[in-house]
Amino acid sequence: MSIKERLSGNEAVANAMRQINPDVMPAYPITPSTEIPQYFTSFVSNGKVDTVFIPVESEHSAMSACVGSEAAGARTITATSSCGLALMWEILTVAASDRLPICLALVNRTLSGPININCDHSDAMAARNTGWIQIFAENNQEAYDNMVQAYRIAEHKDVRLPIMICQDGFITSHAVENIELLEDDIVKTFVGEYEPEHYLLKDNEPFAVGPYAVTNYVMEAKRAQMQGLRNAKQVTLDVAKEFEKISGRSYGLFEEYRMEDADYAMVIIGSAAGTGKDTVDMLRKQGVRAGLLKIRLFRPFPAEEIAEALKNVKYLAIMDRTEDYNGHCGPLGAEIKSALYNADLHPATLNYCYGIGGRDVTVESLASVFEDLKTVEETGKLGETYRYLSVRE
Repeated sequence: MSIKERLSGNEAVANAMRQINPDVMPAYPITPSTEIPQYFTSFVSNGKVDTVFIPVESEHSAMSACVGSEAAGARTITATSSCGLALMWEILTVAASDRLPICLALVNRTLSGPININCDHSDAMAARNTGWIQIFAENNQEAYDNMVQAYRIAEHKDVRLPIMICQDGFITSHAVENIELLEDDIVKTFVGEYEPEHYLLKDNEPFAVGPYAVTNYVMEAKRAQMQGLRNAKQVTLDVAKEFEKISGRSYGLFEEYRMEDADYAMVIIGSAAGTGKDTVDMLRKQGVRAGLLKIRLFRPFPAEEIAEALKNVKYLAIMDRTEDYNGHCGPLGAEIKSALYNADLHPATLNYCYGIGGRDVTVESLASVFEDLKTVEETGKLGETYRYLSVRE
């Protein structure tokens, strides 16, 4: 039986953590993820989990402690946002290269500066090439469900990589929604016990984690790490199938919304996908064949599958909730365009930078994107291919 609750995204993630009952949680507070360790420490103090909570002096220390505990064989979890993730930077790549399946709840918030505590994806996207798996949520239910599935993906013998479970700061992290929790014993059985094959405290097995690598071995280590990341794509699908059996909720690498006959499509990540779906519904009532593709798994990037989903689209808008500062596209724009190019697909494509620093995303603003696509169709001209949405120029 599912348990019906009204929870914020942070509460939902913290409850998933409680049900998982990890061995260790090092954490340092930063808005808007602070509530997650706050809620979790109440579970620790009330005896609802067996987790050892480690208060540390910085986010760099938090991730360092995660590396140490995970390397010792303990299932380890933490949470952060924005500049906290940036302070972890050095250790993010260490955790990935050491093949440590740490789980990080990332509540997306803009990186400074200017200083801002609201949502965009600049933190996650800046960390996209650190070797971590990255999964994004549209709403509170997905944030909870993704967290429940996280360790099954990260700890899989063919993966063994750290994972970021991402949700949008304040928009989902602090907003309260009706969601369904699984029963504690069902989650416990689904996630299972952590039984690593190799770890520092294993008896009679001399073992090193993160030793210096001479030139002869670095490329091979990176290649092996990349293979684990590639394997995560199929493992994510396999875990989602098992999760559907216990929850009734279906997940893939991405979600296709009214894409079956779409001439105009939008690709988007995170909470704004809900607004995008409302926009598509409105346009469909007007006879516009609009559709939306919502990315769930960003790393590893499911390029071939996305190209297949977009193969019949004629006019495409790619939405980036961050700036990449290359002058011609955002990070999602670069990934999608590369996927299409490799598949020899060439829809007329516009890339938008939107929603930075918590800028409102409305049905009207996203409808204007589809209007731009219709203008491209009518004039036969793309014009500026990289644009800002809802900005005062």
